[in-house]
Amino acid sequence: MSIPFELPTEDRVSSPYTGWTRAHWEAVADGLLWAAWRWSTPGRALLDLPGRPSRSGVRSDGLEGFARTFLAAAFRVAGADGADPHDWLGRYARGLASGTLTPGRDDTESWPLILDHDVQGQPMVESASVALGLRLTAPWLWKNLDAGVQDRVEEWLRGALRRVPAPNNWYLFPYTVAGFLESVGRGDAETAAARERALELLEGWYRGDGWYADGDGRAFDHYNGWALHLYPVLDAHLGGDADALGRYGERLRAHLEGFAPMFGADGVPLHYGRSLTYRFAASSAVGLGALTGHTPLSPGASRRLVSGSLRYFTDRGAVSDEGLLSLGWFGPHEATLQPYSGPASPYWASKAFVSLLAPAGHPLWTAPEEPAPVEEADRVLALAAPGLLVQSTREDGIVRLHNHGSDHVRPHEGESADQDDPHYGRQAYSTRTGPTARENAADNHLSVEVGGRGSVRRRIHPLGAGQGDGWGWAASWHRPVFTGGAPMVPGLRVESVTVARGPYELRVHRVVGAPRGARVTHTGWATGPEEPLVSALHGLHGWLPGTETVRAPQGTAYVPWAELPRLSGEAGGTSLHVCLAALTGEPVNAPIAEAVTAVVPGESHVDVVWAEDGGRTRVSFGPVAVTHSADTA
Repeated sequence: MSIPFELPTEDRVSSPYTGWTRAHWEAVADGLLWAAWRWSTPGRALLDLPGRPSRSGVRSDGLEGFARTFLAAAFRVAGADGADPHDWLGRYARGLASGTLTPGRDDTESWPLILDHDVQGQPMVESASVALGLRLTAPWLWKNLDAGVQDRVEEWLRGALRRVPAPNNWYLFPYTVAGFLESVGRGDAETAAARERALELLEGWYRGDGWYADGDGRAFDHYNGWALHLYPVLDAHLGGDADALGRYGERLRAHLEGFAPMFGADGVPLHYGRSLTYRFAASSAVGLGALTGHTPLSPGASRRLVSGSLRYFTDRGAVSDEGLLSLGWFGPHEATLQPYSGPASPYWASKAFVSLLAPAGHPLWTAPEEPAPVEEADRVLALAAPGLLVQSTREDGIVRLHNHGSDHVRPHEGESADQDDPHYGRQAYSTRTGPTARENAADNHLSVEVGGRGSVRRRIHPLGAGQGDGWGWAASWHRPVFTGGAPMVPGLRVESVTVARGPYELRVHRVVGAPRGARVTHTGWATGPEEPLVSALHGLHGWLPGTETVRAPQGTAYVPWAELPRLSGEAGGTSLHVCLAALTGEPVNAPIAEAVTAVVPGESHVDVVWAEDGGRTRVSFGPVAVTHSADTA
């Protein structure tokens, strides 16, 4: 699919993988801005983009349009050292003056006030984008504003310092506002307190190996890159704070060790977690690492990832015929969204344009593109801190993520939540498939059925992760939660282990405390019938013979209609269930049923013997551990 604005000629010499250069990035930024600005109010304060309103209301949505596109314009102009051929900053200067003239008033231009997160708090999110845009463009925009406008903007922004953020990455919004105010000589005890509080919380959320939880729970997702790393690292870079940049930059470097391998060979990030309509914002951590030098990647590999991600979405319909980013993944897709998403929400994708802060002569743009991690070799990477297992195969360029540590259940919430959460609750995600909608059969899911009601997976308790030469594992347990308001079963738990080896996923589940008559089902990857993908699932132990195919009529973010394989079995007391799954771009070398030659269950373990080399994998329970030994015959 094509986008409705002109792009430069491809350069396959310096960019053999994507063909895109820095000029393409500038053209995309300009094209998105031109399209969005068609929907501005007369005074330029709000961009009322067409589409479904968010739960925060249309005025907040209009501010969101202004603030998030301002990020793209700010990166575009600051990266060009103030060159602004389209006078983007003139538009935003006028909007700043109009929007802050009578904030909170119900008229054509006024911005909503910043309130607590649970009282129409979305403007606090947007205040960070306004503040960051102002900081980036201060030499050309802020310093030329009238003193009265500057005072009004400051007063509106200070609302973020005086109100209560949501208990997660939101604390970085007043942190960013305070950083801007201090950078222009308007800091005080209030700004210092906001920054100190945010960094204090950030320390508590840091779990090691470059991964932050998004709040006090165990939510590990794309917010690591486009928020929890982006704001403190960029703040330190812009402020020239060597100590802070060393501290947070090294965490960014560690994060990219595990995150960079999560992009598919076609440039797509993993379809996992919330706010996926931000799309190519997922590459912002890669660009920021290249900009600051805190990255394990070469400049050519960094550009291959960021340009690959940007091009992936622009080639596949993320930009509408009117030049707007739609609410969805490729085009519009309702199941991808959260209630807080409005017409301008996708423009948090503007964070990807942080790459433009690297000037034209920077190695990010001058070094020839190099292969992405997924294109170099098959890879299995165990990330113990977040409890994730990354598995990729070079031949088909697919990355799979096995989730044994990330959920979206806050610490104060019980585990009796009735509703499935497709963005976190599934056991596996990939760069070629999306989760099925919650009203459809769940993909990659172990369900315990009691009294005809199936269970969902909510709070995830990690049990460990590790890796060896060419293989890796991760494990967790959860209490099955039943739909329809049915009570939980006392003592019922499911212990799950995934072992990744080549294209195969050995999935082992031990169901403990199941009542008599309980059943279990397990599903594999959801794919479209015409996709060039193979989704295979084969029972090895504890399943009834045969694999059935079930349908997901709402499809996924990738296909309008999907189907998935499913196994069924019986449970009661303690039972063991072992299967082999695979998602491949081509059929595996041998049928999946022939990949394993023997399954030998024991009292507290199961051994699996692989056909390829005779190696033996042992999965032990109590405590959970996985070992692998080569054929010694």
